[in-house]
Amino acid sequence: MKSNLQLSFTLLLAIVLGFSACSTKTNSTEESADSTAMVETMPTEFGGLALYTVRDSMATDPKATLQVVADAGYAYVEAANYEEGKFYGMTPADFKAYLATLGLTAKSAHMGMVTMENADQLIADCKAAGIQYFVIPVPPMGMFTFNRETMTMGMKGTPADIAKILDTLGEKCKAAGLQLLYHNHNFEFMPGEDGTVLIDYLLENCSADVVNFQMDLFWVAKAGADPLAYFEKYPGRFKAWHVKDMNAEGNFAPVGTGSIDFKKILAAKAQSGMEFYLVEQDATFGLPPFEAINISHKGLAEIGFK
Repeated sequence: MKSNLQLSFTLLLAIVLGFSACSTKTNSTEESADSTAMVETMPTEFGGLALYTVRDSMATDPKATLQVVADAGYAYVEAANYEEGKFYGMTPADFKAYLATLGLTAKSAHMGMVTMENADQLIADCKAAGIQYFVIPVPPMGMFTFNRETMTMGMKGTPADIAKILDTLGEKCKAAGLQLLYHNHNFEFMPGEDGTVLIDYLLENCSADVVNFQMDLFWVAKAGADPLAYFEKYPGRFKAWHVKDMNAEGNFAPVGTGSIDFKKILAAKAQSGMEFYLVEQDATFGLPPFEAINISHKGLAEIGFK
């Protein structure tokens, strides 16, 4: 996060014409039939939403908020709140059941509170909620740092330290039938004091059998890195994407309203290994979050996400 990104850090602790009258009529009829078939076969519910985007509403009325998310056309969500064995005040079983009434599932969860002591319980609760992907949103267990004066993120400890932690947690997740993903910000793509690029170190040193990645496309762009280069160098490792756009000021923006070339990135979906994706907008800058998620869902459709 750079100083020109003006937002408080609630980031961790918050898609022809015819040639004659006759042929025009025929083509129009054919096109109408094709369009009707497309409307009938295209799903109206697709893609996911990271609930961090609507965290304030989730804190006050989670059930009503989830109804709005479903109404906006999303098919699944990513949880960003877990306290005392509950997701948004609901037991794992109740959370799963309520989502089902709305036609939603919880595909993933950000579990930044994980420690070696509570990992087994957190993993069990994720599984009980129907969650498949256990996501580490920042270096865990006190390793993450944030400088409020410079508004920059970082890490204490070594890349080897975090790689060992991720492998251990990844083994636990695999044993329970879950997959572990690490979610990036921008600092992981920048050389550390010893020149090591953390994301590269993790990709090269964590076992691909138990540790993979959730690529946040905004933060990759913020770091000046190229997602396509990472897909080519480390194919199949980026099982999930966070999809959010960047406006002219370098701030978060609804999908399809900014400068990130999502169509180009989406064309490399197979190479990346992406299995699911989530809209996320950490801050909406005066735009109501519910309006932002509607704009983003329409943007997903226009870009070609399904």
